[in-house]
Amino acid sequence: MGSSPCGAIRGVNFLAHSLQSRAEDMKKRRESRCTQKTISLLSPLGKIQVSGCENGVHTIQILMDVAPAERSGEAPLSCVVNDSPAEMSPELQRCVEWLQAYFGEPQTAGSLPLPAFHHPALQGDAFTSRVLQILLRDVKFGETVSYKRLAEMAGSPRAVRAVGGAMRRNPVPLLIPCHRVISSSGRSGPYMGGKGDHLKQWLLTHERLGGKG
Repeated sequence: MGSSPCGAIRGVNFLAHSLQSRAEDMKKRRESRCTQKTISLLSPLGKIQVSGCENGVHTIQILMDVAPAERSGEAPLSCVVNDSPAEMSPELQRCVEWLQAYFGEPQTAGSLPLPAFHHPALQGDAFTSRVLQILLRDVKFGETVSYKRLAEMAGSPRAVRAVGGAMRRNPVPLLIPCHRVISSSGRSGPYMGGKGDHLKQWLLTHERLGGKG
């Protein structure tokens, strides 16, 4: 007795699912082999931790351990390395230099190369990756964009909530400027899940003033 067409289809679907799962597992294993190193910076926002490997930056964390620095016309804002590994990959070094320029000489940050990124959320053509790459490419220093407009730029005008979700999943804030995404009403909107709203205001003011006191 021959096998039924339905049974054959189920077998093909199972095989396809197994192959996809195996490919995803291999991808995770490759990523897990990254030798990540972490650098700690003291910035006007408090301590910032940058983690990455030789392939690129994985994450940036703003620890919110102190209140943001107040501006002073007498001294420029600074961002200094507080703790670093003995050897720093070129991509981590590039990230440190960019952050130092962003805070200390923000008018020069746009001319510096960004480091490569090596986080799963920024790879492939998933919605989160696409939205974050568009934000990075099209919304420049000192500019803002609404969640609604960014959804339109990504080709999904109804995906306003999804854009907000993509901002929350941004693994490299500051480098990919999710703080520049605001509400259509002009309000700044939430940052870091609502815990860093004051930091968002600080960053927007920093860019509006061009880093000047």
